Amino acid sequence: MTTLVPTTDTLTRDALAVLQPGFTGTSAPDWLLRRVGEGLASVGVFGRNVHTPEQLAALTARLRAERDDILVAIDEESGDVTRLEVRSGSSFPGSLALGSVDDVDLTRAVARELGRRLAECGVNLNWAPSADVNADPGNPVIGVRSFGADPQLVARHTAAYVEGIQAAGVAACAKHFPGHGDTAVDSHHSLPRIDVDLDTLHARELVPFRAAIAAGSRCVMSAHILLPALDPTRPATLSPQILTGLLRQELGYDGLIVTDGMEMNAIAGTYGIERGAVLAVAAGADAICVGGGLSDEDTVLRLRDALVTAVRTGELPEERLADAAARVRALASWTQKARGAAPEPGADAQEGTAPGSGAGIGLVAARRAVTVTGTAEPLREPAYVAAFTPVANIAVGDETPWGVAAELARILPGTEADTYHGGGAPAAAGVLRAAGERRIVAVVRDAHRHAWMSEALDAVLAARPDTIVVEMGLPEAPPRGAPHIATHGAARVCGVAAAEAITGTGS
Repeated sequence: MTTLVPTTDTLTRDALAVLQPGFTGTSAPDWLLRRVGEGLASVGVFGRNVHTPEQLAALTARLRAERDDILVAIDEESGDVTRLEVRSGSSFPGSLALGSVDDVDLTRAVARELGRRLAECGVNLNWAPSADVNADPGNPVIGVRSFGADPQLVARHTAAYVEGIQAAGVAACAKHFPGHGDTAVDSHHSLPRIDVDLDTLHARELVPFRAAIAAGSRCVMSAHILLPALDPTRPATLSPQILTGLLRQELGYDGLIVTDGMEMNAIAGTYGIERGAVLAVAAGADAICVGGGLSDEDTVLRLRDALVTAVRTGELPEERLADAAARVRALASWTQKARGAAPEPGADAQEGTAPGSGAGIGLVAARRAVTVTGTAEPLREPAYVAAFTPVANIAVGDETPWGVAAELARILPGTEADTYHGGGAPAAAGVLRAAGERRIVAVVRDAHRHAWMSEALDAVLAARPDTIVVEMGLPEAPPRGAPHIATHGAARVCGVAAAEAITGTGS
């Protein structure tokens, strides 16, 4: 049961100020506007809240009519993780594609154009980039969301992304501190444990975060991971040693610390969201992200009341809560000053990347990220596209289309496609039957992580060696196919670039 507390006192306003909740619908519900009026300083926007850029702009304008300095946050990494273009696929490639090109000017330009589009929609905090070093190629949740496996490469592109997006007046948020790249477990489901020593941590995981801090990242997001070398009992999000000792004191970070989603099972399944929120703020977090799964008013009230009660019982120092709220308001103040101050980018960055349009910076980047192994004549006839589709992780979601079929069908009318979710050799037999005499284009995503996918691909290639293989995940498996095309991500523009490579129609 929700405890009734006054809604005007400083303590309650501070408790509301540190929350970054979500909501349902494409317009701001009355309860959300009411809580904004009572002190709520941030709102998270997810794919379910976005229909069009114009609708999102109207939504954020309504929020600002209630509170002009409100932080509107979004999880817009681009690439595989997009909320702004959740129903169509992103106009920008993701981090791995940018890291594979390794042109920091390109990364900075992509981030700046993304920031411009977010700012046009009224979004002023992006929970991105991923500063994780993808040290484990089997990582089930980071993968193509990382710039790569080399700490220095990840560091320079993290810094460029921070600089680019903040030049557009949108606050960056380097995540997932102190590094989620060396995990074999998805923290959406359970608590990952990383058993590395401090020397490894400093030489690998922390390098990109140091770069993000040096670049002026306005926000850092904590990870729900256990690092026994730093804290043997509590995950980073709830650890004073990690958030205050390491991030604040040792690395000298003075910006906003926000948690990863508190409803993720690594926290919710162990501590509960109320207890987790109190421990996170006590550990040094300034903002509590919740709303990817829990998106109702009761969640906001439960967290608000848990923080107020913790202060009143002495569990959470009042000055720690006040400091957290002050940091939220300081970031809001920065975004107000930045709003409208960012210069317009060049026309080349503003051109659209929808099918049939000019090549904007996103498509330019996606084309540069394509790697082709082997040779073959360009495809000129309608093909059969077999998409071997794994279960998407929660961060990516299953709403966003991916692949090359739609673009190939546009270039080569009559091209058909089917999706295969498992089955190995039986799936391959289905592909061969459906394809008939047509050339097969086999599209995979992280084939190295899915035995059934590799088995199916091997069987298709054994029967049809001329099969074109497109890897849209992490290209860890040995290249095979005629040719093999690696896109380094599954954004819509990556599919466009792959289709151009297959047909020889790219610029």
